Order: sequence, then structure tokens, then C-alpha cells
Amino acid sequence: MPVHCPIEFPRITDDDMRSIDYAVMAHVFTTHNELGRLADEVVYQEKLVQLLGAAGIKATTEVPIKLSFGDFSTNLAMDLVVEQKAIYELKTVSQLLPTHESQLLSYLFLANATHGKLVNFRTPSVQSKFINTSLSTDERQDFEMILAEYCGKSELVDLIRELIYDWGTGLNAALYRRALLQYWGSKAETEQLLPMTSSGHQIGRHRFHLLNADTALSVTNFKEPEKDSFTALKKLLAASPLERIQWLNITRRKVTLSTITKS
Repeated sequence: MPVHCPIEFPRITDDDMRSIDYAVMAHVFTTHNELGRLADEVVYQEKLVQLLGAAGIKATTEVPIKLSFGDFSTNLAMDLVVEQKAIYELKTVSQLLPTHESQLLSYLFLANATHGKLVNFRTPSVQSKFINTSLSTDERQDFEMILAEYCGKSELVDLIRELIYDWGTGLNAALYRRALLQYWGSKAETEQLLPMTSSGHQIGRHRFHLLNADTALSVTNFKEPEKDSFTALKKLLAASPLERIQWLNITRRKVTLSTITKS
């Protein structure tokens, strides 16, 4: 199985989630009031689980999700699962960001769950946000592949199509990139700091993820891969020693593979 989670999540309603969350957040506030806002994440996690358990609420921490594709595998961990229905991702950050939303949404998709919540303990008052989805795995496997601007091997296209069908769309871009690079089996070291130049002068080094010695892979989740994104990647390429970037952009319904060259 490309995705394995030990919990089979039911498809709960918004009302179900509100009922669960009302109880959970009471203990979140108690935890925050007692410990303040400067503790490490694991401290909040342990205290919250103690309170939930004492209240008769089933809470499981660090629930694993195993994700695999060919020889590639990685283990993810959900911070907190409550009543085997809702996923809570706990943070200790200055503010919640879209990357945190993307992380929790990936967990929901991979676990085939519908409801989750981000909880941030670092702010003076607890910061939280619901992250929900009604999409099923089958729906995320229904996508269109757009290759109008692609120039390269058909094997890469086939590999991308197979990977995204196995996992579905909607996951964090880095997960797709890591699997593709390992499965591709490039002889080049896949992550390298390459020298950048401008007007004939070296201006530092930039990290690229390489398909081979002269081609990088960029994977994004832009909702609309606009022209300025293409232009930005082309400028990055121009300052590098590479010849091309294969740009893979994955949205809910469209998977677009484009080739950016110096010419």
C-alpha cells in the first residue's frame, strides 16, 4: 500500500467536529494558562493529553503515517488524534502560516480524514484554525496532466503520473519532490548548492534539486501557476550553471509539467 495509517477515520460532520473541539479547546486553554507561552511543543502535548485522558477523552499522540513509492518511503507523524476522528496539529510558532495549513491538510488527505485543527501555544492567547476537507482519495486521484510546455523524457511524465495517482493531489510539494528524485535515480547528488553569477561575478550559492548534472526539478503547489512564477524561475536559471528546470506544479485538478530553458 502506498499510504498506511493505523487509524481508519470516519467521515464526520462539522457538528461532530464542533462537539469534539469544544471539549478539546477547554483543555487547550487550561494548558496554556498553566504553562504560559514559552514551553516546548512536547510539553504542551504531554500536558494536554493528561488533561484529555483525565476527562475520559481518548487522545493518541504521534500517530504514524507511512508513505511509500517504489524504493522511497517516509514516516510522518500526526501530533494528536482525538477520539480517532479529528487530527490536531500543535505548534509553538510566532504565527500560523500557510505552510502549517498545508501540513495538516496533507495529513487529512493521507489519513482519509475530514476534520482537523491547528493549535498554536506560542502566542499570548491561543491561536487556532480549523482545516477541513470533503475530498476523498478517489477524488484526489482524478486529475488532468498538462504537458504543452514540456520537453523531456516520457519516462519522467510516466513517473509523475504514477506517483500522483498513487498518492493523490493536494499534498505538500516537498513530499512529491523527494519521492521523484529518489525514484528517478539520478547519478548526480540530488540536492546541491550551486554557484550563482551576475554580470560575470559570483554572488553566492543557491540550493537546487537535480534530476541530472544540468537539469533541476522544481515542484510547487501554486493554485494558479502564473506568468510571473515562470519568469522568476527563468531568472533563477539564468544565474545558475544549469541548462534547464523541469517545473512541476500540482493543484487539485491539474498537474502541469513545464520545461524552462536558458534559450
